[in-house]
Amino acid sequence: MYLYDIIKLSFRSLISQRLRSVLTIIGIAVGIAAVVLLTSIGEGVHRYTLAEFTQFGTNLIGINPGRTTTFGTSGALINNIRPLSLEDEAALRHIPGIIATVSVIQGNSSVEYGKRSRRTTVLGVSSEAAFAWKLKVSMGRFLPGGEGYAARSLVVLGSKVKDELFKSSNPLGKIMRVGGERYRVIGVMESKGQMLGFDMDDSVYIPVSRGMSLFNLHSLMEIDLLYNENLQSQSIVEKTKTILINRHGEEDFTMTTQDQMLESLGSILSILTLAVGGLGAISLFVGAVGIATIMSITVTERTPEIGLLCAIGATRNQILLLFLSEAVILAGLGGAGGLAVGASLAWLLGVLVPNLPTHTPWIYALYAELLSMLIGLLAGVLPARGAAAMDPVEALRTE
Repeated sequence: MYLYDIIKLSFRSLISQRLRSVLTIIGIAVGIAAVVLLTSIGEGVHRYTLAEFTQFGTNLIGINPGRTTTFGTSGALINNIRPLSLEDEAALRHIPGIIATVSVIQGNSSVEYGKRSRRTTVLGVSSEAAFAWKLKVSMGRFLPGGEGYAARSLVVLGSKVKDELFKSSNPLGKIMRVGGERYRVIGVMESKGQMLGFDMDDSVYIPVSRGMSLFNLHSLMEIDLLYNENLQSQSIVEKTKTILINRHGEEDFTMTTQDQMLESLGSILSILTLAVGGLGAISLFVGAVGIATIMSITVTERTPEIGLLCAIGATRNQILLLFLSEAVILAGLGGAGGLAVGASLAWLLGVLVPNLPTHTPWIYALYAELLSMLIGLLAGVLPARGAAAMDPVEALRTE
């Protein structure tokens, strides 16, 4: 009996028991679909989160005052002897390889124009913030530089703030109030969207020295350094530490590179992707049990057929291969169906729920298909060996 004959007999056997074969295929398909769908969700979240963290670029270094900070975000505990200052920023600007520096102050305050008012995030920043953070101006211009502590009362609006306060009118040159103080509007930013829950469009930008005065702060919340992407971040970190320690007398600040953030985040998200894939693998295990059960029943029901095959010259290896091929075909068909269903559900979920990003990693999908066939092979081993070990005479006697 040739391999072609074995495969042909396997298909005929599966077709003769259509309902049983279909139910077994569905069991495997559900497991594969679960693996593909959950992995797609995990990979989508992975990519979305990395994109959120890197939308400001990957060659940024954040410096926060104090030794206790939260991964480079504003709002560090300001408990050091000497706070970060505009003079610190000016000193760091001379480091070779530094392209831009940004001082940052953040707070929440009321903004008013005419009879319209609302509370929003106020960012006190340096003039290079738009360049360093990859922000674009849609109207007017961004904050001018070179004014230091004598900065003028100028404000740049986020797109949402502009729509709320000025509606369809042109805000450029208009006088509005920020925290009760008069500011002249010189620009409007393009829509940037949210960054990990922080709405960049629902904010206004004022000179950093004005921000320190508005919120009565004596220390910058953060200094961002944009460096040449061809350089190693560690070399910039070492030079920055040397300058700040010489100025402060001790290391009373915390530095965070994008490399560190992405490394930690990537590890966490990879574990998340594996975890959700593992949940789908439970369904695959259930499918494997189903195949083993079906194949065991099939061996019992087809005992006379096994005896006949042995009587006409089929070897034990051929009997073993016959039943293993049936198990692999069942698992392969179920895997292909589950792959199609899982990818379709992932795509549909991404369309219906745009806030839940999905991305089907096809290499994982291929692994899932190969895994389903391996499961079929393993699940069919014991029943197939039982069939191959039957005594031909005893098998024929059951006819």
